Amino acid sequence: MKFENVLADINGFGRFQIMIIVISFIGRFTLPCHFMLNNFIAAVPSHHCDISSLDDGGIFMNLSQTERLLVTIPVQQDGTPSSCQMFQEPQYHLLVNTSHITDAHTVPCQNGWVYDNTTFKSTLTSEWDLVCDRRGKNKATATIFFVGVMFGAMAFGSLSDRYGRRIMLLVSYVSGMVFAVASAFSTSYVMFTVLRFLTGFCITGIVIVSAVLSVEWVDIEHRKIAGVIDSLSWTFGNIVFSLIAYFVNDWRRLIISVTLPLILAIFTWRWMPESARWLIANGKLEQAQMYLKKCANMNRREESIHTLKIETLSTIVTTEKRDQTYSYLDLIRTPEMRKLALRTGISWFCVATTFYGISFKITGFGLNIYLTQFTYALIELPAKLAVLCLLEKIGRRRTMVGTLLLAAICLGINIVIPKEMSVATTVVAIIGKGFSSASFTTLVLYSSELYPTVVRQNGMGYNSFMARFGVAMAPMILLLDGVWTELPQVVLCAGLSASLLPETNNVRLPETIEDVEQTRYWALMSKNHPNMRHYKHSKMYIKLYTL
Repeated sequence: MKFENVLADINGFGRFQIMIIVISFIGRFTLPCHFMLNNFIAAVPSHHCDISSLDDGGIFMNLSQTERLLVTIPVQQDGTPSSCQMFQEPQYHLLVNTSHITDAHTVPCQNGWVYDNTTFKSTLTSEWDLVCDRRGKNKATATIFFVGVMFGAMAFGSLSDRYGRRIMLLVSYVSGMVFAVASAFSTSYVMFTVLRFLTGFCITGIVIVSAVLSVEWVDIEHRKIAGVIDSLSWTFGNIVFSLIAYFVNDWRRLIISVTLPLILAIFTWRWMPESARWLIANGKLEQAQMYLKKCANMNRREESIHTLKIETLSTIVTTEKRDQTYSYLDLIRTPEMRKLALRTGISWFCVATTFYGISFKITGFGLNIYLTQFTYALIELPAKLAVLCLLEKIGRRRTMVGTLLLAAICLGINIVIPKEMSVATTVVAIIGKGFSSASFTTLVLYSSELYPTVVRQNGMGYNSFMARFGVAMAPMILLLDGVWTELPQVVLCAGLSASLLPETNNVRLPETIEDVEQTRYWALMSKNHPNMRHYKHSKMYIKLYTL
């Protein structure tokens, strides 16, 4: 017997499943806010050297602020004042020399910087002077956060397969909120980076656990809807985040503001059920029976409760030991699992690098960063609704490969567009963001369908690790923008390995590694491969497909 048969009896997409999706939606709201947080808390406002030390009490004291800057700050080739250099002595002759040409000796800023507080009241940059030769430290804050996310994905993936989805979701909620709030009270750069690492480590559990819980409770027909709705929580969070960031322009208050929704998530956690698939796969049949009965009652399928017997549930997973402990090593022990892990890992790395590479680049177009962030988020809405249709019409693999290819084309177009055409580059980048968002939405659902129940969280943890490795590299890649402007876009165009993955449209979820190794791909070919159509009426087909 298959778990899909049980779901069919008790309704695989009723009020019970909607409740799970809504609870997951609430918990996932804060994720895009933290993932995109560096766009605002680490923003670099206009700045120049602090010139107060050059006040000699004579002529300098009687100058206006504009004149003081004129005689103390050198002008760059593009006509803007230098942000990192100052004259060693005031150059008063520049007051009458309108060409601003001088051979006077310049030195790095000696007494810190003065920042323009028009847009941001306070940022990490102005708090700890992360500019000029310290610019790398500014970008590193995002990288450190995503390194935490990367290792947290591995940890929560393994722990969720060992101890259950539900409890690890709560651990992620509570620990993520504690470390995030603590980071808002950091008194030094080192303290902040450590707490941001821990925040990323803990908060990533929300991503992988909630996504898997939704997929494991929904029937085959509605898996794509559950996956897209889960992804829309990300879009909704991004849209609201741009508005929150506009009104909260202090970095400490902004961190607290985007973290507080986790309080509501913790409150609603009490209604989140454990995965019945996981419980059955681990021999906890009584608990699985309890949740399945709750599902039947809530979905008004009381007449099916009598079929939910322990003996019936015990037949669902019989090919592997229920008391066996699985780890990440099980992803590479067998041939088909090794191929699956390699292909999905490469896909997640490339898709995530593209998606976040575009998302982090909101200040390189010369437009309002709040409007750019809002538009980046808004374009995800039609992109993901289009995915909902495409997943059924052309399948997971073609949808993901096609959208990723179109995103790469947009990045390529941006290479040849002159940088002075800021509106054109922004429009192309926004379209590219939509395509990359569509590919990411597809990939999350696609991967959760490919891995068997017994190692699904390990698989998603590994994939999330690969994705966050790409994301952690994105800020550093963008840092190279100062050396060669086109290099980031060229790097982000790499990788389309998803074409090697099997199709999962309208196919049951695998429960065990044995499913993947022996029968799953036969079933896939039987349903989707044109060369296998002549088997559909044969006994061989029936035997293979019903295994």
